[in-house]
Parts: sequence; C-alpha cells; structure tokens
Amino acid sequence: MQNQLSDRINKLETSATLAMAAKTRELKAEGKNIIGLSLGEPDFNTPDFIKEAAIQAINDNYNSYTPVDGYDELKQAIINKFKRDNRLTYDKSQIVVSTGAKQCLANVAMVCINPGDEVILPCPYWVSYNDIVKIAEGVPVEVPTTIETDFKMTPDQLEAAITPKTKMLWFSSPCNPSGMLYNKEELRALADVLKKYPDIIVVSDEIYEHINFVGGHVSIAEFEDMYDRTVTVNGVSKAFAMTGWRIGYIGAPTHIARACNKIQGQFTSGANCIAQRATIAALEAPVSKISFMIDTFKERRKLILDLLSEVPGFKCNAPQGAFYVFPDVSELFGKSFRGKTIKNATDLSMYLLEEAEVATVTGEAFGDANCIRLSYAASEKEITQAIQQIKAALS
Repeated sequence: MQNQLSDRINKLETSATLAMAAKTRELKAEGKNIIGLSLGEPDFNTPDFIKEAAIQAINDNYNSYTPVDGYDELKQAIINKFKRDNRLTYDKSQIVVSTGAKQCLANVAMVCINPGDEVILPCPYWVSYNDIVKIAEGVPVEVPTTIETDFKMTPDQLEAAITPKTKMLWFSSPCNPSGMLYNKEELRALADVLKKYPDIIVVSDEIYEHINFVGGHVSIAEFEDMYDRTVTVNGVSKAFAMTGWRIGYIGAPTHIARACNKIQGQFTSGANCIAQRATIAALEAPVSKISFMIDTFKERRKLILDLLSEVPGFKCNAPQGAFYVFPDVSELFGKSFRGKTIKNATDLSMYLLEEAEVATVTGEAFGDANCIRLSYAASEKEITQAIQQIKAALS
C-alpha cells in the first residue's frame, strides 16, 4: 500500500523524540519500569493563575472559531512581552499565533523556501528542523560543532556555509539539544557575517528563552541591521509548563507574517480559543511567577552533571539553558555486550533503553552522531535512579 502514499511522506523521518516516547509507553505497558529522559516536557503542572484564566474563558463562553492569526488581546500581550523581555518593537501585523512553535516553524518554511533553497542548520539542531526544511523542498546545510566549542557555530563556519543558494539560517538559543546559548558578542559576530548577505532570512527559535542559567537572553533581532530579516519564534510550552496547550507565536517582518497567516488559514485556521485566553495571562504575568521552575531546573542540571561525571565514556559540558545535557559518548563506540557491538549513538541509546531501562535520544536525530540527549525535566529521584542504572549498564 506504500505506493498510495506520496513521495513526500515516504521520505519524511519520524520524529526521534516522539518515536522514543512511543517506545517508552509501549515498554511501560508491558510492565517494564522505564525512566523517561527522552522528552523535553517539564514535569510541573501548569501554574494555577494560568489555569484560572482558562476556566474563566470557558465560563465566559469562548468557544467560537478564533481569528487565524490570534486574538487581538493575545497579540497585544505578545507585543508587550517582546518589548519587555527582548527590547523588540512589533505591531499586530507582525504577530501570528499558531498551534505551537512547531507550526510556526513549518509556516515560515512553507512560505519562504522554494525548491533547492539552502537553509543553514548549525549542528546540533532541534530534531524537526531538518525535515521541516525538506518537506518545504529546501536543502538543509549542516554546520557541525563540537562539545569543545560548547556546540556554537563560529562566524567563519557561517561564512563558509553560505552559497548563492542560501535562503535562510535557523538556530535555537538556548539550544535544544545542547543547552548552549549565544551571548550578545557571539550573535553580533554572526550578524556581521550576515550583513554581507542581506537577502538571507534568519529564524531565531527562542522557546527556551526563560530557562537560562547565566542571565541576559539576547535576540538577534535586537540588532537594528537584523530586525527586518529575522523571524523570532517563541511560545509557552517550556517555561510555563504548557506543552499540551499548543500555543506558539512569531514576531516577523510584515510580509512574512501575512504569508504565515495566509497558509495557516488553509491548514489549521486559528489556535485553540481557551489556550489563547490562558496564554494572555501567562504572558502578562511577571517572569518572577515562573522563576521557581527555572530555579529547580538549575538544581537538576547540577545533579545530573555531577552524576554523569562518574559515568565512564560520558563527556559533558555545562549547558547554559534549556533542560538537556548532550554528552559526547563516542568513547563507548566499538564496545560490546552479549554479542552486540555499540557502533554509534543510536546503538547506545537503544542499549540504554533495553539494558538500563532509561529512555534517551540519539544525537544522530539532532545532526550529531557522537552524542545522546538526556532531558532533566524529570524529578531528582528519577534523574538519580536513571544515571545509576546507566552507570551499571555500562560497567
């Protein structure tokens, strides 16, 4: 029956993070006690003040189709948030609310990329970037980085990756999966390269903006010479523990925002009405209302790094944001157990699932075959038990 499906879907990879989550659920259903460190999902409940806004919206009978690009009041809350947190000034024509940041990215790809256009992806990158670019008929251009450079792309690497076919640069800061973030000087150095190529569009994914352990988040659109060519992507899933509410948004040049509104009108229309009203409350609140979660993630980061420092073959750096560690595990390649040889990160990730009963994600899904990703958006008890089981399985 495969010939009834399009070439487009047959070539599309399954999301590695979602595939591992599905495999974890399957094994749990079989009675296995799998500890999940694969999904980037905070283990907190959505804060009560956000839930109360959703309940109020239900009682106020918000139940109709929403405007395609979002409620006017939510767009104003987003404008205020960009001004307050990012020193960015947008008007309502530049804001589009979507069903999660993932849809924001898909919209931007579909409205900007023509067949053969090249999109630069510093590696490691978020798992879906590569395939979103491909489904828009673009060509991903991967720029490798290493743990020694904290997984940051240098200006020279960016310059070398640019060709006459380059249409876009996509990156996340703080980064999923590495947890690195670019500071102001590093972003300015990249912007100085891009100044020479004014037609290249930048997609800056800032969904982990508030989960930042060094302070001073910087948006590349803050630079005057980058503002008119940058799409800033954000949402409420991570910092507000609202993954299932599915609200993301962009601030973008008006022509790109209008195009995203146009394509969204044909695909999904407007995002969920109750989730939008709840998001107004989330964005209008001071960041201090969610600081308890960020403080907890910082404590968990220290815990998991301390524990992993005792695991042979795991080489870690200290992530500066998000809630992942991305250790280089290439030292373990070539080692065997029960007749099975670990040849790459995928083999190791599957070995840890089967032998340690811990779910991780292979770095190959993020464009780095030497690493695996572990999420510490889990309880301290789960993290401690998981690393103990990993250490035992590798011994």
